[in-house]
Amino acid sequence: MRRYAYLALDTAGRERRGSVRAETLGAARAQLDARRFHVVRIVAEADASALLSRRASSARRRLRTKDLTLFTRQLATLVQVTPLEEALRTVVRQAEGAKVRAVLGAVHAGVVEGRRLADAMAREPASFPPLYRAMIAAGEGSGALPTLLERVADLLERQAKIRGKIVTALAYPLILALVAAGVVTALMLFVVPEVVAQFDGVGQQLPLLTRIVIGISTFLARWWWALALGLVVAAFAAWRALRNPATRLAFDGALLRVPLLGRLIRDLHAARMSRTLATMVASRLPLLDGLALTIGTIRNHALRAATADIVEAVRGGGGLSAAFGRAGLFPPLLVHMMASGEASGRLDMMLERAADYLEREFDTFTATMLALLEPAIIVVMGGLVALIVLSILLPILQLDALAGAL
Repeated sequence: MRRYAYLALDTAGRERRGSVRAETLGAARAQLDARRFHVVRIVAEADASALLSRRASSARRRLRTKDLTLFTRQLATLVQVTPLEEALRTVVRQAEGAKVRAVLGAVHAGVVEGRRLADAMAREPASFPPLYRAMIAAGEGSGALPTLLERVADLLERQAKIRGKIVTALAYPLILALVAAGVVTALMLFVVPEVVAQFDGVGQQLPLLTRIVIGISTFLARWWWALALGLVVAAFAAWRALRNPATRLAFDGALLRVPLLGRLIRDLHAARMSRTLATMVASRLPLLDGLALTIGTIRNHALRAATADIVEAVRGGGGLSAAFGRAGLFPPLLVHMMASGEASGRLDMMLERAADYLEREFDTFTATMLALLEPAIIVVMGGLVALIVLSILLPILQLDALAGAL
């Protein structure tokens, strides 16, 4: 006889798990039918072990942010006109990519088994973060799932828009800086040595600028491998150091104090936090639970520690705006608008307005910085190239002056 593991629903609709001994799969089903269980899934224990291993492998697959945003928007649209199970089946059918279909198929299977949508999503925790699932659960509990899905889709799309702006703002200056560094390095390694070799037999002392450029060129040509190795070792040492929580906390705190960059990080975090809190408040999700769930999504450890302190302050009975104000890491405008929202009972609306303002400030700030950074890189590159060219021309002019004197 073999042992069969099963998942079933009893007459009250409760989930039942266990195993039975039987000669065949049909006999195992007959035993469960006799107990008035509705069988959802039944497999031999060997197959169950394989199923568990597949579930473990599912932890390594995850939806990209773009796929999650698209799924949420599609589901928000379909669930308004069709039952949830049918809406999920439609989304799975039109999903692109085997990985996406596998993740969404697991969610659909969970709903078919009788699970709530949030519980079905918990089977794919790598794709559906705890905060996302908490919002979905709040929508299911309040009976306003379509409206909640619309809000979550709007939130994800706004966050994707902000990420796109960051990438756009950084891409061109970064590429320009890499090209500039490549041009200067090529001049120092290949052009300067060839030109300077022409002055070896002159017998005259070369100008100071030329000697400095020759020294740098010689060092790069001979010791480039040591320089590259040193950079790799330094990067590895920094990576190891930042794995220490205390070191990472100190580093992230110092990062927030860097002019311009620190403001950018703070405003981005404040805008995201404000938008997320507004969605949670509008969805009737417990604010304290929502705040606690956001801690794991914060990458800057100083801001993460400040958010954890805010959670403890609110749990102790303090006001939300007062806790944010004591943290000292959030824009005063956000704290003021949060306090106004608490006093007027319109916290969700004031948080939305604060997020809109902070995002506009981010757009203006990045546009200004980008307008200044691009010419700055060009000027620095032009200055370095001019110095290299001048170091080559000075010996030539010196030789012309010497020949004229003779």
